Amino acid sequence: MSRYKLTIEYDGAPFCGWQIQDNGASVQGALEDAVKAICGEQVRVYGAGRTDAGVHALAQVAHCDIAKHFVPGRLRDGLNAHLRPLPVGVLSAEIVPDNFDARFSARRRHYLYRISNRRANLALDIGRAWRLPRPLDTDAMHAAAQRMTGKHDFTTFRDSECQARSPEKTLDQLDVVRDGDAVDILTSARSIMHWQVRSMVGSLV
Repeated sequence: MSRYKLTIEYDGAPFCGWQIQDNGASVQGALEDAVKAICGEQVRVYGAGRTDAGVHALAQVAHCDIAKHFVPGRLRDGLNAHLRPLPVGVLSAEIVPDNFDARFSARRRHYLYRISNRRANLALDIGRAWRLPRPLDTDAMHAAAQRMTGKHDFTTFRDSECQARSPEKTLDQLDVVRDGDAVDILTSARSIMHWQVRSMVGSLV
């Protein structure tokens, strides 16, 4: 039995989120189906964190235990072959010690929330940015964001169905950066609660 660390990217548009749910397809379910297809084993794939419906990933970490031994590169390629045509790609696979845990070994999670601050409709960024036609004062937004960094009770910014044990979290980074019409909100923390980033961005706007 070997433990494999998987680094994954995906377009979250067709999924109900990372976690397997009754109301639609999930990224976790797609990966578990792919593992079963290449080795016949029903395994659980554990992610570094859950994502909401429609949230994308550039490099999400996951792990799973597989009895059959694979050269990591072949496992990556086999998973990708069975994931097509779903918008999920396994960027890398590597064998890790048994005490590695994608969720509990994670030291930091990074999120990017993008606003398109322009009058024109979105074309290439549909589903990847929030279009806001009215001008935004991003300097004021950034200044306000710095009041949210550090350790606080973030009850106001989490979903009513959030399962986090405590609303007290430490936010290491919340920056608002403008590049032309693109406004990026960059977030970094050990853990992020359900809808926390969306709610903070909405409040800053």
